[in-house]
Amino acid sequence: MCSFYCSWADSCAKLFFVQRQKEIVSMVFPFKNLVLEIITMFRANVIEKTVRQLVRMKIVPCVSTHRYRACLHRTLGDVKWMSSTRPAPLLTATPARALMDEQISIKGAFLPPHCPVTVCARMRCEDGDLWESFAHFNTAADGTVNLTRDHSVGGSYTGREPMGLFWSLQPAPGAREGLRLRKRNVETPYVVLLSLLEGHLSPSVGQSTELAAVTTERWYMTPGVQRIEIRKNGVVGTLFLPSGPGPFPAMLDLWGMGGGLVEYRSALFATKGYASLSLAYFGHKDLPGPQNRLSVGDSYFKAAFQLLQDHPTVCADRVGIIGLSFGVYVSLRIATRTGIKPSCLICINGPVGSSIRVPDGDGLTGSLDDYVSLWTYDDQGHVSFKVVSLPASLSPDSKVKVEDIECPLLYIEGKDDLNASSKENADVIEKSLKAAGKSHLFTRLSYPGAGHLIEPPYAPNARMSLWRVKPEKLFVQWGGHPAPHAAAQEDSWRKMLAFMESHLR
Repeated sequence: MCSFYCSWADSCAKLFFVQRQKEIVSMVFPFKNLVLEIITMFRANVIEKTVRQLVRMKIVPCVSTHRYRACLHRTLGDVKWMSSTRPAPLLTATPARALMDEQISIKGAFLPPHCPVTVCARMRCEDGDLWESFAHFNTAADGTVNLTRDHSVGGSYTGREPMGLFWSLQPAPGAREGLRLRKRNVETPYVVLLSLLEGHLSPSVGQSTELAAVTTERWYMTPGVQRIEIRKNGVVGTLFLPSGPGPFPAMLDLWGMGGGLVEYRSALFATKGYASLSLAYFGHKDLPGPQNRLSVGDSYFKAAFQLLQDHPTVCADRVGIIGLSFGVYVSLRIATRTGIKPSCLICINGPVGSSIRVPDGDGLTGSLDDYVSLWTYDDQGHVSFKVVSLPASLSPDSKVKVEDIECPLLYIEGKDDLNASSKENADVIEKSLKAAGKSHLFTRLSYPGAGHLIEPPYAPNARMSLWRVKPEKLFVQWGGHPAPHAAAQEDSWRKMLAFMESHLR
């Protein structure tokens, strides 16, 4: 008889709550996980109360109580992760929507004390590729984990790194070779899913128990920033204007021989109150000539600078130039050969001259392929331009007369730059300005362990990536180790903004 009542109580309770569970979940599907968790806890509580009542009625033997408790534990999972006295585990990311250069606070709560957990980040780039990172932590005595406070003991990075999950993002196992994360559409964010997992594990290997999750958005633009496509007087670019009436100080933004139109740094400048023109000068369909040739010269760069300078919302006497890689040479050339007088220059890992001839006028073209004999390769066949960018390898008539520079110059150097001879070119600039009595104009930032692509902070670095597919598939070396490169990006961005504030405001 006791067995009958036992089975009857169990069956009735299960039948009732399974049916109700289906009805409720169908109505509130968007909150499925939360509803299931509440129903599970409520169902278990009712079953246990029923069993206790039957025990008091002396209908169920005491041994059945232990059997039902065991069943209860199997229903709820390990009691250390969920109990009737502790809320469900919680993961928060604050703010949930932030700029790419802003830190966010990631915290886990309502966890057992001194237990291993993994915090994982996953996102899809615009090409659909999956990127991920993860870090291992041990919860504190109060059952919390705080990425700003706590040290990662393993995973994609180690140590106390509040933004480590972002700068350590890498393509998931099995991804295409040579991926590099670059934002093309700056009017949409990166959406990153953060997960809190039980134990120390790699999310890509085996099953894992997800305890909690939250999403966060990473933006290059704030509401109110204007994005304006420029196709005027032959100039190809994108202008970003801060919100408000202006007038604003401004930056002309130049990238390297990867070509195309790269907008995300300019978009971020505009959020800081600077008008910024991201300029295409190589490898863009709207430029004249073949995309694998440099077909614009000094008059093009001068026209771009003047277009920015003449904009009604720009302070004409407060316009600077920033260049990375080959963009450094273009920046120096504009400042010394075109009659343009920028207010400041920011140069990141680039040369003082070029093996590719850039004419005084337009029409004459050049290509990196013309100097393929000076390219060097590693054991895997990845190319480097360190030799071709050495000051001794540069065309003598292309070299900039650094002593003619009249504005403050900030040079940012990655000591693990595998792409260009940044140190040697920085040495030339420093010595030339010193000889001309202009040492006060020069500021040099050198970062051990940083590679070629020093970009806005918290973006993951690519030590190597696919550079081109025609006429042959080619991977290029950039250099940089994850943690020191990330530190260089964070520090140089802060000092770059301070430099701009000092010389453009």
